[in-house]
Amino acid sequence: MVYVDQQCTKALSRYEVAVRWTQLFSAPPVVERWRNGTALEAERGLAETLIEKWRERLCDLSWFMKCLNEHLARRANAEDNCDGRFWQGRFRSQALLDDAGLLTAMAYVDLNPIRAGIAATPEESQFTSIYERIRALRAPNSQEGEAIGTSPSVPLRPFSPSASSRAISYQLEHYIELVDWTGRAIRNDKRGAIDSKLPPIAARLNIDAEAWKVAMQPRGNVFGRAMGRLDHLRLHAQTLGQSWVRGLRKAERLYA
Repeated sequence: MVYVDQQCTKALSRYEVAVRWTQLFSAPPVVERWRNGTALEAERGLAETLIEKWRERLCDLSWFMKCLNEHLARRANAEDNCDGRFWQGRFRSQALLDDAGLLTAMAYVDLNPIRAGIAATPEESQFTSIYERIRALRAPNSQEGEAIGTSPSVPLRPFSPSASSRAISYQLEHYIELVDWTGRAIRNDKRGAIDSKLPPIAARLNIDAEAWKVAMQPRGNVFGRAMGRLDHLRLHAQTLGQSWVRGLRKAERLYA
């Protein structure tokens, strides 16, 4: 999942935008002259127009995915000594409208290795955020606070009950408990064999236990372009000029 901070991008100066952009891409000569102060007056306008386009792209999810997919495709093709199309199709984008939608999507992605049978527990699920969070929590000198749930190697959005605008306003331990409970539930074939008591975080989100288990199964996510509680989905539909969006009944059942 990607968190797009448009306010941060808008607050950057043109020089800061150019610096960030040129960490990945080369700059045309006119921008280089603008940066070192040798550009002519007409060139300054052209350079600043280009930089404002870069500013838009710095918080453009489609542009980010284009660059990421191209990089991964080139690496994969180089490893296999081949060329041609690598990805089956365009990426899927789903707006997460509230904490319920965010944590549902997080849990679904974090449980991918368990559903696939390549990991038995969340702490063994490499290449997931839950794996990184547990590793950081187990690290020496790990402390409660704003940075809990983050990892030095992967900049994850932190958990913090004393909610800041960038934090997830729940305790990390409760999220780990939710993922662990869900992982055991979706791997067990016998109905009722798993303790039916929901973890505290699920109770606060008013999650229906059976609907949650179904949602965590392979292809259980039936939401469309947005995920969240029923009232937020309806509001999202209104902002799109629509009377309906996919997932309304699912949200009504899932978030009781």
